Amino acid sequence: MKVLLLKDVYKLGRAGDVKKVADGYGRNYLMPQGMAVLATPEALKMADRIREKANVQRAIVNQEMDAIARQIAGLTLVFPARASETGKLYGSVTTQMIADAIKAKSGVEIARRQIDSQPLRMLGEYKVHIRLTVDLIPTIDVVVHREGEAPTAPVAVKEATPVTAEATVEVEPEGEPEGEPEGEPEGEPEEAPEEAPEEEPEE
Repeated sequence: MKVLLLKDVYKLGRAGDVKKVADGYGRNYLMPQGMAVLATPEALKMADRIREKANVQRAIVNQEMDAIARQIAGLTLVFPARASETGKLYGSVTTQMIADAIKAKSGVEIARRQIDSQPLRMLGEYKVHIRLTVDLIPTIDVVVHREGEAPTAPVAVKEATPVTAEATVEVEPEGEPEGEPEGEPEGEPEEAPEEAPEEEPEE
């Protein structure tokens, strides 16, 4: 389906643009959110006026947000986390945790939905984009290292998996295990006993 954008939409287009989108994305997200309407001949007559009005508004917002963009661009956030031998976290570093860390380190308050990242579930260093406006998208560095170890070992820098428009960001409580760790925990025997232990199994 073709839609006329009424607002700037990240990674899709600017207000006044006509875009072809999936039917479900248009009907279930863009239209209910007031971001777009069907690109009918009547709607297209409004395109120039929508575009001109949006250009003026965008320039004002960009000017207001420029100082914030420069303040957080290049910021490095470090998260110690418990992880298995394979580097998979027992839990995850969520967008809410990143937003809280940005505020604590820079004083800038960012909504978690402005953080273009899925929860981080592996040790490593990530590039995370912060969506301030359609033009201002500063990048911060997020380092997730093993708890109890200094983040000194070289790690590959990864691009954080972005959140799609239809995705919901799941906020998990800090420190809660996500599931059983991959690999054998340290100190446990390599072979499982033939009979079940008498103690109650761990939850």
